[in-house]
Amino acid sequence: MPASVITPPGLTLHDGVREACDRVIQLLLLNLQKLVYNRGTPNLADSPPRPVPFLDALKSHVRELCVETLRLERKRFLWQHQLLGLLAVYSAPHCATDALFFLLTLARTQEELALATQLYAVLSSCLTDLLPATVKTCVCQIHAGRLPEPQMVQLFRNLALVV
Repeated sequence: MPASVITPPGLTLHDGVREACDRVIQLLLLNLQKLVYNRGTPNLADSPPRPVPFLDALKSHVRELCVETLRLERKRFLWQHQLLGLLAVYSAPHCATDALFFLLTLARTQEELALATQLYAVLSSCLTDLLPATVKTCVCQIHAGRLPEPQMVQLFRNLALVV
């Protein structure tokens, strides 16, 4: 087991502590889910939806969150994937397409690639035109020359696998 910020190398957490932490994280994610999905669409007469500062702070860390999710560590990747989905809905459309782009670009195995298709399935139910917007993001990144050749090859392989 890798060392974490909570325990030094060599020490392990008691299973009860892990389970309690897992429950706390699930409750926090449930609260975030309520905040994200209860925002609604503002009308001209309405005040803008209330911000969620935690998600606002995460907007600039989509790539890092994707990288951590793709590590597939224990149960961690499950809640990271759920957090990625909430961030994508909260900060749509850009965070949604960026998250899918990063997952498609960085996934190296079928299991990792499945995270991209699962995220798409969740997001497509509430975001319109997600597929064309994601393809546009991929094309823009390629044309801008922001991808090293190995990542571009991986992106094309992954796109071929999911299509």
